Amino acid sequence: MSPVFVITVLLWVSVAGLAFALAKRAAYWREGRATAAGAYGWTNLLAIPKRYFVDLHHVVARDPYIAKTHVATAGGAILAMALVFVNYGLAIYSPWLDKLIFLAALVMLVGAVFVWRRRHGAKAVPARLSRGPWDHLPLLLGSFALGLALFIALPAAAMSGALAIIVALLIAAGAFTMTFGAARGGPMKHALAGLLHLAFHPRQERFAERNDNDVVPPTALKAPLLDAKEYGVGKPVEFRWNQLLSFDACVQCGKCEAACPAFAAGQPLNPKKLIQDLVTGMVGGSDAAYAGSPTPGIPVGQHSGAPGLPLISRLIEADTLWSCTTCRACVQECPMLIEHVDAIVDMRRNQTLVEGSVPGKGPITLANLRETGSANGYDIGARYDWAVDLQVQVAQPGRPVDVLLIAGEGAFDMRYQRTLRALVKVLNRAGIDYAVLGGLESDTGDTARRLGDEATFQQLAQRLIGTLSQYSFAKIVTADPHVLHSLRNEYRALGGFYDVQHHTALIEELVASGKLAPRAVAAFADRKITYHDPCYLGRYNGETEAPRRLLKSIGIKVVEMERNGMRGRCCGGGGGAPLTDIPGKKRIPDIRIDDARAVGAEIVAVGCPNCTAMLEGVVGPRPEVLDVAELVAAALE
Repeated sequence: MSPVFVITVLLWVSVAGLAFALAKRAAYWREGRATAAGAYGWTNLLAIPKRYFVDLHHVVARDPYIAKTHVATAGGAILAMALVFVNYGLAIYSPWLDKLIFLAALVMLVGAVFVWRRRHGAKAVPARLSRGPWDHLPLLLGSFALGLALFIALPAAAMSGALAIIVALLIAAGAFTMTFGAARGGPMKHALAGLLHLAFHPRQERFAERNDNDVVPPTALKAPLLDAKEYGVGKPVEFRWNQLLSFDACVQCGKCEAACPAFAAGQPLNPKKLIQDLVTGMVGGSDAAYAGSPTPGIPVGQHSGAPGLPLISRLIEADTLWSCTTCRACVQECPMLIEHVDAIVDMRRNQTLVEGSVPGKGPITLANLRETGSANGYDIGARYDWAVDLQVQVAQPGRPVDVLLIAGEGAFDMRYQRTLRALVKVLNRAGIDYAVLGGLESDTGDTARRLGDEATFQQLAQRLIGTLSQYSFAKIVTADPHVLHSLRNEYRALGGFYDVQHHTALIEELVASGKLAPRAVAAFADRKITYHDPCYLGRYNGETEAPRRLLKSIGIKVVEMERNGMRGRCCGGGGGAPLTDIPGKKRIPDIRIDDARAVGAEIVAVGCPNCTAMLEGVVGPRPEVLDVAELVAAALE
């Protein structure tokens, strides 16, 4: 039997295996709900190269070691298989193509060796990595590359007997892993699903240029059709098919796990394990084969699921969902661009709207929002009582203003009132034409939406949109990033399009234009000051530099914490987490204050009332917590 015949047979068996793998996994994905009609045509496949080499690889490139090994291993494999198909599948048998195949196989082999070294040769193998089949994968990929290189390099006369069998087995072992192994749910399914995931990603807007007319910006939750009885996800088959596809794309690198504040605090949430549980539910079975870090406090092997069976309690514990702060750190770090937060909120909606099961103070808060328009049941007419002595004008229909100040729910809190008073003094000093809504300002509904109560969110949003429609203003300014995100991004789907700015961005503009002239304060220069990035300002809205430029303008040199900017650590105050209050081994704000202590910070500058409340709630000696507006106001005195 000639070597050419053997390699040709292996090629076509591999092609058949790849087709089988695709059909097998696609059968699972097709169990999910349909997407919007016409939203995902086959032309999306043409977008894969750009999305792979730009959108995905710029995330992978944050870890240079694995980025280079991925280029070598994946690039070498794809090139080698493509050339084998051309040279042997089409019976060209060109020596020059053989040389290119050899080079591609050699590149793939080098990459596989370095992937193996990452897992076995490094002094400290990252704990976030899944083991088991993932530890064997580099050897199997390496065997494919080695076998292919030997087949090309060895003379035809030598390719007989035992040597020919060994080479064929080396190639077959790797080919099986990449084809039939992927169909069975092995590690290489991530490559097949990952490429298709880039084409049919549930958030196509992630790959487009930001447009002011976007109805659903990249970080805004998508509104379910309540009239069509879309009440969240209670079973795996209730996810949309392309969400199921995205779960299969997970490479189990654990970067989401390492970034998750709830996991770090020992709460029962591991984003990587959650995605793997959803894969288990999609195909049926138990989580016993999972080989990564477990969900804190929940042993592996005691949960099982099936496509049509309930997820909660059977496969996923309810506390896992309610531990999430919706900070998007997992999404930010994921090299496969998986949307963990969307999946969690989808499942929360089912728990809230169908099961009526929200832990802690969540039910009371939701009832307050529905009945009073305030999360704590306050009289919203008293929202601006703190401003009675500051000459703050209340907006009047027919009188245009440049800036409409929206305070948010925190305006009832005495600590946040200090921030708001500082902000108003700054605006007054700059001579800004601004007004507030006064007693007509109701809650934006951010907390309701994160707790899964989409109906209450839409009710509150439409109420506030109706109120805002009565007034004329150029922009909205707020000191609450959660208010900013709702008004700027999530109201668009309901018809509310507004120019919304964070107070630090506005003040920074006023300083840069000369309308404010704060002086460097000697007391600040003598103290170490760090800046904590609010998740809903940084990761959700991409604003990390304006607060830093503003602090620099008043003579503050920011000492950065290890986790900062778009990769900043959450304070624990988002997603309704303080209301559901799922216990862990440590509190998330304690971990963040530890980050500040680690750099010797004496002051933590913040730009969010939730962050202020959470960080000031840390007991024992800690840095002082001050809003950026308070620091600027002090520099103006």
